[in-house]
Amino acid sequence: MANRSPPPFGLSVAAALLAGVSVVQWSPALPSIFVASIGLLPCLWLFAKGRRWRIPASFVFGIAWACVVGQWVMQHRLPAELSRSDLWIEGRVLGLPQSESDSVRFDFAITAGSPGAPVGQNVRLGWYSHPPRIEPGSRWRWWVRLKRPRGVLNAGGFDFEKNALAQRLAATGYVHDPFKARRLAPGAGLDSWRDRLSAQIGQALPGEHARFVQALAIGDTRGLSDSDWEILRATGLTHQIAISGPHVGMVAGLGALLLLGLYRLLPSAGRALPRPQAAGIAALLAAFAYTALAGFALPTVRTLLMIAVVVLARCQRRAQSGAQAIALALIVILLMDPLSVLAPGFWLSFLGVGWLLWCLPHGTEAGWFRSFLDAQGVAVLGLLPLTIWFFGQASLVGPFANLIGIPVIGLGVVPLALLGLLLLPISPWAASLAWKLSAGLMDALWWCLERMAHWPWAIAWLPEPSLLALLLAAIAVFWLLLPRHIAGKPLALLLLLPMLWPKIDLPRQGAAEITVIDVGQGLSVLVRTSRHALLFDTGPHAPRGLDFGEAAVVPALHAEGVSHLDLLVVSHGDNDHAGGMVAVQRAFSPLPTLASEGWAAPGAKPCRRGAHWRWDGVEFRFLHPPDNYPYLRNDSSCVLRIEASGHVALLPGDIGHWVEARLLHEQRDLLRADLLLVPHHGSATSSSPGFLTAVAPHWAVFATGAENRFGLPHPAVLARYRKTGAALFDTATSGELSFRLDRSGAHLESVRRRDQPRYWQR
Repeated sequence: MANRSPPPFGLSVAAALLAGVSVVQWSPALPSIFVASIGLLPCLWLFAKGRRWRIPASFVFGIAWACVVGQWVMQHRLPAELSRSDLWIEGRVLGLPQSESDSVRFDFAITAGSPGAPVGQNVRLGWYSHPPRIEPGSRWRWWVRLKRPRGVLNAGGFDFEKNALAQRLAATGYVHDPFKARRLAPGAGLDSWRDRLSAQIGQALPGEHARFVQALAIGDTRGLSDSDWEILRATGLTHQIAISGPHVGMVAGLGALLLLGLYRLLPSAGRALPRPQAAGIAALLAAFAYTALAGFALPTVRTLLMIAVVVLARCQRRAQSGAQAIALALIVILLMDPLSVLAPGFWLSFLGVGWLLWCLPHGTEAGWFRSFLDAQGVAVLGLLPLTIWFFGQASLVGPFANLIGIPVIGLGVVPLALLGLLLLPISPWAASLAWKLSAGLMDALWWCLERMAHWPWAIAWLPEPSLLALLLAAIAVFWLLLPRHIAGKPLALLLLLPMLWPKIDLPRQGAAEITVIDVGQGLSVLVRTSRHALLFDTGPHAPRGLDFGEAAVVPALHAEGVSHLDLLVVSHGDNDHAGGMVAVQRAFSPLPTLASEGWAAPGAKPCRRGAHWRWDGVEFRFLHPPDNYPYLRNDSSCVLRIEASGHVALLPGDIGHWVEARLLHEQRDLLRADLLLVPHHGSATSSSPGFLTAVAPHWAVFATGAENRFGLPHPAVLARYRKTGAALFDTATSGELSFRLDRSGAHLESVRRRDQPRYWQR
């Protein structure tokens, strides 16, 4: 029998296209759009030539297409020379603005602006200090200060620059001159309608009861607090909150069922349009409407495309397997937006559906409850490697929480929330009742989830895995999910060990590892010995923005394999050093804390000159402040000296010239150091010539934020350090840094941006 040729847009072609697109995302640089475009037409020609050329042509096409789109997005970012310049822009507010106590943040589509402004692109803006109400869909003209997307870069941390690329953000910034702001048109369009619906739900459900109904009915997650998200992460249910892919699929199914019920009442309708095709169209329309309610968020669009592929095949009366449907949807998404591979949800959704299609029986021999349990088991095991890769954690209570949460949310909370939307034009009272029932059901579920999340072992945090560990874990999962009669499955568990129980390269006796965590304009340093860990400062907590203790420091500690901190030292009380303290203490409780006298928070003890201790052959000593020293903010900083095998690191906080002079006079012999954390981030008030001569560092690290408003490090201070001959690093351009002090000397171990360069980090 002759071999049947596989479909031209089958699974092998989709996999090759995906591989080509994915390879590009590991590249440190991209060719020009012209060079990348040259490869597109030959690939299409080879693809059309026949079966044997399809896979290589798809792979190369994926590379070329991803390069074209990636380079195009990068070229349309704000020009570097205009960063932090004042520009006027005009355009429309996108999405639902996020309001806080005295600020509002939102995305903005620019339609006109100053020369050089990224006209035609989207930017993310903030309005700080007494902002007006920014209506979704409204049009404005204002003066803004923009900069290219830039974020901190650490092990285990969120890569904002990658996220900005995936979301097509050309710049970030804020409204610089509020008095010149002019509203050109009130809110209008889809987002304005979503905002009004959200307000009506809020009126029907006062207090916190509305937040989940708003999230699940119209994708409005603005009401969810940080503690809500912590509980959802701990229970593995983040994918169930807001409008997600599974919810779109469920609504599509409800649309099809309603249409089939209508055909039972009007059987003659089948003469005009056959029932299978009509059910498919109804499912697609219902899915489209629900996706619109979510503001066409990427996870919902992916599901909508999958449904569209299945409906199209049904309307053409073509038999189509699940694998063919998912392959065609994958190809369509990659052609529409190859940068979607940068989002974890892309991989989790496609791989999750793929595992279920491959593993679960297609017959009816298993009951619905057994099928549900099997699906949960396959999803948990199949997605475990990717969950650890993307999020550095595994929810141990997740399987149990999902057994309860998925049916309650999918079959109860969401249908009732949507029923309220359908009833709203007919009877606001009935809509309010449906929403109250939905909220009551969610409140009961939430009571259970809170108790699961507070179990001490609810989440297992794991160190940042290597790519090899991910590949081995993927092989292990594939092996474990093979049919039961396949031999040797217990051996597959060994392949999971590099990811679940990785070897952590801890310092040996008498050695210390010092990691400078990138927290923007602030400081946080992890010091590790063979059996102990100390954190010096916790980074800032912006009054109207990010808590770097929670967003950068804690994830970095988990990614480095730190499960317990022996000591927290907060050099002084300024926000850029102490802002993240609460988040760190919450994550690593109980946590002994030392801080400068006069500021030390409740439960903290003062750091004092002369205090010293020894961990694993490494000497720690405070050089400042002395006893009974008044609290003078920067000049009261705890100055910590670390000596390992004769090599020294000096962490002076934000001390200024006066304290430097005092140290030179009283403890000059203790100042010489191989590694110096530059005092006060390179401010002109510190790093005096005499101090630098005494320290004579081999490495000097400036802990600053990219394009910070203080202009640090100060040019004169930078020139002073260059004269010393020290190797200079700045976290703004290097990201996280790691050094090691041991018997063989003082070594630079890693520079995050240098060691893992990506093309979007420009």
